[in-house]
Amino acid sequence: MCAIILLKGEIDVSDEKQSTVLVVDDDRDIVAAIAKLLENEGLCVIKAYDGLEALDSLASNQVELIIIDVMMPRLDGLSALMKIRQTNNIPVIVLSAKSEDTDKILGLSMGADDYITKPYNPPLLIARVKANLRRYLSLGGAGNSIGESDDLLRVGQLTLSRSTREVTANGKTSSLTATEYKMLDLLMSNAGRVFSAEEIYRRVWREDAYAVENTVMVHIRHIREKIEIDPKEPRFLKVVWGVGYKIEK
Repeated sequence: MCAIILLKGEIDVSDEKQSTVLVVDDDRDIVAAIAKLLENEGLCVIKAYDGLEALDSLASNQVELIIIDVMMPRLDGLSALMKIRQTNNIPVIVLSAKSEDTDKILGLSMGADDYITKPYNPPLLIARVKANLRRYLSLGGAGNSIGESDDLLRVGQLTLSRSTREVTANGKTSSLTATEYKMLDLLMSNAGRVFSAEEIYRRVWREDAYAVENTVMVHIRHIREKIEIDPKEPRFLKVVWGVGYKIEK
C-alpha cells in the first residue's frame, strides 16, 4: 500500500507527486515498467492486471488517475472504463496496442480523457499523466466545461431549463416529460460521454436493467423529435452503434 504525506500549499507539481496512479495491464512487464517511470517522478502506484482487479483497487484506494489497457482477460479495459464512469470522474488514460482512429474515437467516447498507443514514448506518457493530474487537481475533481448553471444546462445550441423542464434547440422550445427530462439532463451533464441503454435505464428509472434497449430507444426517439431538425440525421443526440448514446459536444 502506498503511503502518502499530505503537504500544505498550492496545487502544483508537488501536489501531483502526492497523487496515486492505478496502472492496469495484463502484461506484468509493462505494468512494472510504467510503475518505475511514475515512481521516479514521485508518484504513488497501485498495480492491477485486469479490469476486475482495477475496479477492486479503485473501490479500496484513493486514486487520482488510471492508466488502463484495452485487451485484458476477465474484464476488458473499455468495459471497466464504462463501470468506472458510472460513479467516478477521475482522469483515465487508455494505453493500447489498438492504434486505429476508430479505436481512439471509441475509447474517448466511452469516457477516456486521453489515448496513447503502444509502444509508448516514456517522456510523452509522463507528460500526459502530469497534464491530466494538473487539470484534475486544479479543478478539484469537479470541472465542468459545458456551460452549466444551477438552472440552465447548455451544450452548444442546446439548452435545458431545470426549473421548467423545457428544452430549447434550433430556436424551438419544447416541454419534456419527467422521464425525457431525466434522460436529457444525464446526457447533457456528461456531454461527449457514451452511456449504454442499461446505464441510462438504471440511472433514470433507478431499477435493475434487463432487456431495456427498446424502452430506452423509444424515449430517445421522442427526445430527438423535440430537439432535432431531422430526427433521422441528429446533430445533438447521437448513437454510437453497439455501445450506446451521447450528446455531441
